[in-house]
Amino acid sequence: MGVDFGKQTVLVTGASSGIGAEFARQLAARGSSLVLVARRKDRLEELAERLRSAHGATVHVVAADLAQPGIGARLAEEVAAFGVTSLVNNAGFGNFGAFHEEDPERLRQEVAVDVNAVVEISRAFIEPLRANGHGFLVNVASMAAYQGTPWSSVYGATKAFVVSFTEGLWVESRGTGLRVMALSPGATRTEFFDVAGSEDMAGGTRMQTAQEVVATAMRALDRRVTPVGVISGRLNRVLAFAGRHFASRAMGARMIGRMVRQS
Repeated sequence: MGVDFGKQTVLVTGASSGIGAEFARQLAARGSSLVLVARRKDRLEELAERLRSAHGATVHVVAADLAQPGIGARLAEEVAAFGVTSLVNNAGFGNFGAFHEEDPERLRQEVAVDVNAVVEISRAFIEPLRANGHGFLVNVASMAAYQGTPWSSVYGATKAFVVSFTEGLWVESRGTGLRVMALSPGATRTEFFDVAGSEDMAGGTRMQTAQEVVATAMRALDRRVTPVGVISGRLNRVLAFAGRHFASRAMGARMIGRMVRQS
């Protein structure tokens, strides 16, 4: 038996658009209560109202900048009364360009949101999630985690961290009832590429929809045993497998570099 979504109160970061907003929609449709977190409170309020109207969901909204130090403890304190049982660390962004030309402050923010916030928020919530014993912790990684990613080198490295970090938590949480999983989308048609500044970052690959990506995660959580990680999209799964088993790290990075240049 998979997750009983009707008994969950799920905190979703980066919930104002894209994959985060789609998580909120699919979770609300399954009967979950929600705590939606992002910087843009107006977008969160609009989404929350639609979910209340469509599904009768209980939805709380929290505006927060996840790049700020100490975000995990502050967020846990702010939502303590809501009884969070599950967590989706979805917030993240990437930069596109040669590393030596990137704005150092922008890179600091990228690492702060994509790595530091994931660690801090996971640490702030994992003890009550383990004690609760019937929820889940999903960390959103990326196909970029599985090889070097020229012209988005920091982003790929942050997502490799997320995959490794989640695999460790998956083992540590066995026997507690908490399901831990990394979700790795490929290129997805969201605002991500607007923030990154170029769709070239996708390397010319077919883009999935946010609905497809989240449906992959939900199917995995419906399983009796939740896998340590899932990759969304059949071609993406083939590419990740091939990259891990049939190509060297250097070959994989060069291949991604060629795809980006050609696009």
